[in-house]
Amino acid sequence: MSSADSTIKPKRSRIEAVDAARGVALIAMAIYHFTWDLEFFGYVEQGTVGFGGWKLFARCIASSFLILVGISLVLAHGRGIRWRPFLIRFAMVAGAALAITAVTWFAVPTGMIFFGILHEIALASLLGLACLRLPAIVTLAAAALVIAAPWFARSEFFDHPAWWWLGLSSADPRSNDYVPIFPWFGAVLVGIALAKIAASTGLVERLATIRLPHARPLQFIGRHSLAFYLIHQPVLIGSVWAFAQFFPTNPISPEVQFRNACEAECKAVRDEAFCARYCVCMLDELEQEGMTGAIFDSAPSAELSTKLQGLASACTERTDLELEGEP
Repeated sequence: MSSADSTIKPKRSRIEAVDAARGVALIAMAIYHFTWDLEFFGYVEQGTVGFGGWKLFARCIASSFLILVGISLVLAHGRGIRWRPFLIRFAMVAGAALAITAVTWFAVPTGMIFFGILHEIALASLLGLACLRLPAIVTLAAAALVIAAPWFARSEFFDHPAWWWLGLSSADPRSNDYVPIFPWFGAVLVGIALAKIAASTGLVERLATIRLPHARPLQFIGRHSLAFYLIHQPVLIGSVWAFAQFFPTNPISPEVQFRNACEAECKAVRDEAFCARYCVCMLDELEQEGMTGAIFDSAPSAELSTKLQGLASACTERTDLELEGEP
């Protein structure tokens, strides 16, 4: 047993700072989802939450959740797996994940959540148990490999839907919440390593003594994170829907939605003049190829993703040539 493991003592009392941190992450998630709901109903520009700062915000939220999963695994099971509470919690999270898959399969089949944050937390919790005895430095090295895997291990072999949960297909499948094992399990491993380091340096014991009386609401949310997760989005999207019944927005055509989303993504790497022409080119090519229905109404297949990459390359080259030819 490593020195880090020997310093971890089973704790029945909760660490207020960890609960508060989880509460902050949940509030941040609710802010992101509320903005997503506003975009869905047309109150903010299409493509807002999918690119730029909002995309980074979403990734930071998911990372913080998963890091806290790793920390919690060490705090709860570092000296020995407490199987009964673990299995109860696992069953609750896995059951909620399956319920979300079922609901989204009926409600939004083109964006069905087949492996979202709850699916990731459930499976990562099981995998994390096998890593609790690893030294912190080994765990961090493993985390680096898991996070980097999508950069070097993607393959058409994983394009079959049966492998989408890994995150190694040649193109990411469409989903309203896609959090595959690679790279996201790396965040859980980072949390495990951080908790081991904190335990070996006495930081866990010091955190346990800190009281945060002004953070009681955040701690309450953090202690009931699964309930908050399941309840907040129906409440938020229901509220926006009710508002839309009295103050509806002007409908936006799918073509305009595509251009807005395309330009938002493009502007992250190119200037406005290029993006405007490039996205018009993409939309024209999609219409000529008869692919607009596949783009707007169904999840992209591997074949469609390959065609889109070809169109993107052609439109990039064409737009660059047009701009170079201008005085």
